[in-house]
Amino acid sequence: MNVADLLLHERQSLILKRLQGEGRIIAATLAQELAISEDTIRRDLREMAAAGLCRRVYGGALPVMTDDSSLTERLQLKPERKDAMARAAVPLFEPGMSLFIDAGSTNLAIAQAIPPGLKLTVITNSPMVASALLDRSEIDVVVLGGKLDHRTGGVIGAKAMADASNFHPDICVLGSCGFEAATGISAQDFDEAEFKRFIALRSRSVLAAVTNEKLGAAAPFEVVPVGKRDHVVLEHDAEAGYISDLTRAGVNVIVAHPTPS
Repeated sequence: MNVADLLLHERQSLILKRLQGEGRIIAATLAQELAISEDTIRRDLREMAAAGLCRRVYGGALPVMTDDSSLTERLQLKPERKDAMARAAVPLFEPGMSLFIDAGSTNLAIAQAIPPGLKLTVITNSPMVASALLDRSEIDVVVLGGKLDHRTGGVIGAKAMADASNFHPDICVLGSCGFEAATGISAQDFDEAEFKRFIALRSRSVLAAVTNEKLGAAAPFEVVPVGKRDHVVLEHDAEAGYISDLTRAGVNVIVAHPTPS
């Protein structure tokens, strides 16, 4: 192996580690850090994408989207970032509101972050969300029925949709598998997307807390776009272009800053 090949191998190993740890690569930032050209980084990303090691997006790359990890595994990923997003989201909740809280690890963090004493009605398709609110007597919890999807940790399907038809939530806290500024939230599964769309369209507004690895990623099934009544919580180091695009569309963008150590 020559020196150039060794350097290439080292760069690509670094990129993979960053994708695993941070959820995305921004080409300009990495090029500046390594004191090399953006073209070199972009060439690395093209080669890695062709080999199935990452997904190219505008300005950088994301991890390869997989649907294999369980909810239990996802709960272990970046909990401090999800907690920061949860703290940024809960000030939107006002006394007396009705919320739908979807299944998912970030949404579970949001449920756990609801301030003590805040009187709400929470409708959920997630047994874990319901369990997290079990001792919160000031919160009325309604659990939708139906068959549990073990991958998502939520109930979907006709029975869940029939139960959801009784409600018009003030805020729908919706999980996503992918998110693009132009098309909004997307999901991996047709039935999952259908259920999310049904409850979102019955809600007065949608709240999506989107981690970096889902930005710019398009899952196979579109759910709903986000608009002027809606809220999107992003991580503190989300790419500025997404913030600008959403802000121009009139979306309330909330940036979640970590707690100082």
